[in-house]
Amino acid sequence: MEKKVFGYPEYDAQGEMILTTYDNAYRDMLMDIRMYDMKPEEERGFERPGEEIAVLLFSGRITFSFEGEEKTVSRKDVFTEGPWCVHVCKGKKITVKAHERSEILVQCAENDREFESRLFAPEDAPWRDVCRGKFGDTANRRVNTIFDDTICPESNMVLGEVLNDRGNWSGYLPHQHVNPETYLFKFDRPEGFGASFVGDQVFKSVNNSFSAIPGGVVHPQVAAPGFQMYTCWMIRHLEEKRWLQTDRCEDETYVWLHDAKF
Repeated sequence: MEKKVFGYPEYDAQGEMILTTYDNAYRDMLMDIRMYDMKPEEERGFERPGEEIAVLLFSGRITFSFEGEEKTVSRKDVFTEGPWCVHVCKGKKITVKAHERSEILVQCAENDREFESRLFAPEDAPWRDVCRGKFGDTANRRVNTIFDDTICPESNMVLGEVLNDRGNWSGYLPHQHVNPETYLFKFDRPEGFGASFVGDQVFKSVNNSFSAIPGGVVHPQVAAPGFQMYTCWMIRHLEEKRWLQTDRCEDETYVWLHDAKF
């Protein structure tokens, strides 16, 4: 099967959208990533032998149930409110019941380690400004990290979000790291678009498109003027290399921009 680095998935009749799996064209991501468009009163359960699971709310109002706990949460959309996410280890089940039309993302990875289940609230993943005022004020963005190696060292995954200012870049300066990473894109208007770079390949980013970025390849992206772009970023730790926040390796061709005057 041909390996791909960009995708334009669609929801099927059951409300499931498949991005990466362990054996599809994006298998090098080493994660199973899917989205679900849930109808009011619909209920779905997620449990996978030998795999950890994270369920992230994009929009709507749902009740999370896991390990005897229940929590009803809501999120207007990814552009105005912070994340709610449940993360569990192997052998644990997450049930999601929708109380209105809701959209969720489910990220899974093989993992034999055990860790404490956790519900992440918006205050647990605060937004921080990145590159504000740099590069001619064209790389302004807000970033949050829901969990990484410092928050859950037993996990094999990293999960976070980015909000690009309109017409601005992220993943900038162009950078790379050895761990595979998947970007899921959303735009604040249906006609919104941007561009995603994976090495020397360039793709048009649209709502619910994604990039599957191999390790060692630079991967900046940009939103078109007039549109705010959201990116859900998901990284897979490797047995030989866990990903750290300090692992961004900038392309030396462009590091002069740090000191450039515009």
